Amino acid sequence: MRTPSILTKPFIPHTYLGLRRWETLGTALFNLFVFTLLFAYLFPLLYIVSTSFMESAQLRDRNAPPYPARQVRFAYEGRDRLVYDVPFGDEMRQLALVAPGRTSSEFIDPQNPDVGLIQWQGNWRALIGVYEAHWTLENFTLLFDSLRLPQMLKNTLLLALITEIGVMFSSIVVAYGFARFPLPGGNFLFYLMIATILIPENVTLIPTYYIFVRVLEWDGSWLPLVVPFFFGNAVYIFLLRQNFKSIPKDLDEAAMLDGAGPIRTLFSVILPESWPVVITVSLLHFFYIWNETRQAALYLSYRRDLIPMSFGVQSFQSLSPIINQLEASALLIMIVPVLVLLFSQRYFMRNLLITGAER
Repeated sequence: MRTPSILTKPFIPHTYLGLRRWETLGTALFNLFVFTLLFAYLFPLLYIVSTSFMESAQLRDRNAPPYPARQVRFAYEGRDRLVYDVPFGDEMRQLALVAPGRTSSEFIDPQNPDVGLIQWQGNWRALIGVYEAHWTLENFTLLFDSLRLPQMLKNTLLLALITEIGVMFSSIVVAYGFARFPLPGGNFLFYLMIATILIPENVTLIPTYYIFVRVLEWDGSWLPLVVPFFFGNAVYIFLLRQNFKSIPKDLDEAAMLDGAGPIRTLFSVILPESWPVVITVSLLHFFYIWNETRQAALYLSYRRDLIPMSFGVQSFQSLSPIINQLEASALLIMIVPVLVLLFSQRYFMRNLLITGAER
């Protein structure tokens, strides 16, 4: 029979409980820090949403709450009277202002109007109103009345569709060539293409404008916005090429043994294994076209029938600098990419899981 060693430390329950408390406290503090950062990043978006549903009168009221609301009104003698919090000693009463004055004012009690007018000594301007939640769509109604939104939406979607086809086809073909074929000087050409990403758009703006407008006479048409995308995009080619290189070449060799050529191998082997990156690149291009304003301002400024959504709304913002209307137009521009990302993310994740399982 073994005797317990005097050097063996006994198990102390309170030490384990102390560690559990520290772990719980650390997790709580970390979660608090994460949620604080999340709120800080989402606060501008919440402010845009809240302001876009506000009335203009609320923006001029410094005592108004930060959410869409309006001051409570009470109908008295055929007029709407504003309701305020009126102090009477230690009591605060909600009364409707009937006869304002500098030193004294008369109020009526909405809960008991038969009592008659109530005299109050003081400056009514120092009182804080009583507010109720109130959402209005008049800002969005003004947008639809002032802009041809259906036509601009049609222009944007059509522009996105045409350029999507061009940029995806050219980028996939070029990326497939870089990833699978030993081209002479292929690495140099690839690095040269990547170097073009570092060139600022402002550097090429004037030369391309001169060529498109003076030489090709494409001003006032979609051609300057569409044609460049049929020559690929360096960022998209890089993403696609890196994904294509991660696919084992054994699949290509198996397809070649079955009699498949390079084009059939691309569409039957490479692309089915690369749907996640293809969808990602497609979304990136759609978001770029949706937010496009510079090229549209250069070439479509006087063709109001061809302008896309972002440029049309930006023009409206410059003509109507009212904060609630600005936020409403900004929300209108932001909501479509968010919805597209929300619905396509599920499809993207499903393809990611299926692709990983098949590999």
